[in-house]
Amino acid sequence: MKISIFLLIFGIASCENYEAKHPNSKIIEGDKYKMEKKKLTKIQYEVTQNCATEPPFNNEYWDKKDEGIYVDIISGVPLFCSVHKYDSGSGWPSFYQVIDEKEIKKDYDYNIGYRRTELKSRTSNAHLGHLFSDGPKPTGMRYCINSASLKFIKYQDLDEMGYSKYKYLFKK
Repeated sequence: MKISIFLLIFGIASCENYEAKHPNSKIIEGDKYKMEKKKLTKIQYEVTQNCATEPPFNNEYWDKKDEGIYVDIISGVPLFCSVHKYDSGSGWPSFYQVIDEKEIKKDYDYNIGYRRTELKSRTSNAHLGHLFSDGPKPTGMRYCINSASLKFIKYQDLDEMGYSKYKYLFKK
């Protein structure tokens, strides 16, 4: 009930009509991630598929400090690295850069009265969060991301989970 009220208050942002605005985009095949989506919790589904926003300071990764990478909860594509994570004070995981810019789609969102840049996973089309230009150096950007759209892979598990090639991100 609390989650539903929160989602109504903060709105379900800009997911609707993305395909209508971008009819030639080849982003996702209809059923490609059907099984993965069935495994999502209610909040994960609302965030990734309906552009909901999870509560600040009450989500899985907002204050996580472990070393590792954050992958798309649906496709498993690496998106963010703990090396680029910082405490923005927003209550959501914040990063100043992505692992691979080509894995992120950006679109404008006007649903709360002003323009924001919505972020989606290019592979799964999952809503991730928003991009702001108030982040730290070296990029000055803040990728404000919903924990519900991510899965964390610990550094020590990268080999076992098939993400060995991302060890280069950590200066060890």
